[in-house]
Amino acid sequence: MNTSVVRSALFVPATRPERILKALASGADRVIVDLEDAVQEHQKEYARDNLERFLNEHPDARMLVRVNAADHWAHAADLDLCRRHAGVTALLLPKAESAVQVSTANSGGKPVWPIIESAKGLAALDSIASAQGVERLSFGSLDLGLDLNLTTGSRAAEEFLSHARYAVLLWTRVAGLAPALDGVFPSIQDTTGLHTAVQFARDMGFGGALCIHPSQVAIIHQALKPSIEELQWAQRIMEAASSGEGVFVLEGQMVDAPVIGRAQAILQRAS
Repeated sequence: MNTSVVRSALFVPATRPERILKALASGADRVIVDLEDAVQEHQKEYARDNLERFLNEHPDARMLVRVNAADHWAHAADLDLCRRHAGVTALLLPKAESAVQVSTANSGGKPVWPIIESAKGLAALDSIASAQGVERLSFGSLDLGLDLNLTTGSRAAEEFLSHARYAVLLWTRVAGLAPALDGVFPSIQDTTGLHTAVQFARDMGFGGALCIHPSQVAIIHQALKPSIEELQWAQRIMEAASSGEGVFVLEGQMVDAPVIGRAQAILQRAS
């Protein structure tokens, strides 16, 4: 299983190339230059030209690119741009709905991060996750909610989205992919809400989250850390496990391989 750590992936619009360097210096684990949602239709070519100019002027910069969706008129040109530049390390494929779409995006040899954000994408998760070139899945809760006519913020919508997240995490594990990323939290000012949402995603098994503003990066990283109580518990478990016993009792709790594995995962997350 690919276990490369990506806690945060920060979007920056290709229409604002002056922000790309700032994004790269933000502390985000990955930066995603966006040619899709953040770019209006009449600016698609302008945005792509901006990105190409930036890549030529900054050959050492490394970033992902969110290309336009497979059925969009700009998709092929976006792929061609990404194929030609070593600075593009992977592609974020929006509205991924088939393994064929993934294979096309991967034709230039770049790893693909499909975004699951439609009913068709959910229905095809098994084939998408198993497609050649997929590195990790990401979840697009906002577009999925729109596609399924969910009432944003309602208890019913959140319950459905939890089921969808479950499917993303299940197929991540089955396909042996890197830990999946949860979708963006749209309210930049609501730092408490972001922290809570990321902790929820962390506890479900997501490795991190997509984000839309540099101020969200540190909050995401903090929310992904284990609590002091979790760290102390994990340390006690590992200290007791150093005796070499496969099964033992600590503080009234039976400890065996799965419990030790959880303690190891908590300590790894802390580092």
